[in-house]
Amino acid sequence: MIYLDYQATTPLAPEAAEAMRPWLDEKFANPHSPHKIGREAAAAVEMARVQILEKLGPGGKLHFTSGATEAANWALKGSGARRVVALATEHACVLDTVEWLAGEGHEVEILPVGADGLVDLDLVEEKVTEGTGLVAAMLVNNEIGVIQPVAEIARIARARGALFFCDAVQGFGRVALPLESCDLVALSAHKIHGPKGIGALWVRDRIRLEPLLHGGGQEGGVRSGTLSPMLCAGFGAAAGLLGRDSDHVERLWAIASALMAGWTLNGSAEARYHGNVNLRREGVDAPRLISEVREVAFSAGSACASGSGRPSHVLAALGLTEREARASIRLGFGRYTSEEELRAALGLIEAAAERQLEFAA
Repeated sequence: MIYLDYQATTPLAPEAAEAMRPWLDEKFANPHSPHKIGREAAAAVEMARVQILEKLGPGGKLHFTSGATEAANWALKGSGARRVVALATEHACVLDTVEWLAGEGHEVEILPVGADGLVDLDLVEEKVTEGTGLVAAMLVNNEIGVIQPVAEIARIARARGALFFCDAVQGFGRVALPLESCDLVALSAHKIHGPKGIGALWVRDRIRLEPLLHGGGQEGGVRSGTLSPMLCAGFGAAAGLLGRDSDHVERLWAIASALMAGWTLNGSAEARYHGNVNLRREGVDAPRLISEVREVAFSAGSACASGSGRPSHVLAALGLTEREARASIRLGFGRYTSEEELRAALGLIEAAAERQLEFAA
């Protein structure tokens, strides 16, 4: 099986697995316990926190969470913002939380994007009004790979006195994150070759959030729940490896661009992360294509949206028709994808697409 679904999850790095193993076996203690082995477990958690912060930068605290979904919920609900502005292409964990806030009486504004997937900064200037408490914008879109101008969006938010929250899950360690412009940042371990089940929320030092989870207050007194030293260690080790894949991804992007010339790219060709290729071809049925090309693991969009049965809100936001969205596939590749594998996979996908078009003719 050739794996081309890196936006859904990434393969676990061997270094991360090795870092996790002792805390799964003999070093099983609760990191919140005061005895020796508990303190050792706590030290592993703190080492992981340092490893991640070294890749992020200074100016804030890192709180471990169960994943980016919890981090986004915490940022949006815990900020106390009475008016929230978000982009139409945000991840479901942001948009569904914003919808919940609207139901609770908060004022909500969802900004459209252009056909390239980018928000118009003039529109941001207009809609982020005085009284806006928080603005949310994703760094790299999980479905189409488009990079939003988050520094510029954050500048506008700050000028209105609003906090800026960035979902950096797909961009962390891959593209530049202007941390100095951010107040809250969500991360996920399993999108950077770490384990599933753990993420983090970075919070600027001056920001105080209301807790989302109540109980023992283990994580700095603001996030309750027993931390897993195993998952933290894996997250930290994975973060330590970030920044090594850019040249390899660029080579893979060049191969994909050349071999998929008959397809149309969804989203901006310039402002994008090159490890995410979202393509469409008139007359192709993507779900059928996925089932026919069994030697390759790829998708028709977000794994989260696929699980819910909902059509892609991201492709709809670009103005694609339902037919065009159904003809779209997402290919994600990275560190452990070889050039030979990518060429073989693209050949199989291309051949299956040609067969579909022949039968439809």
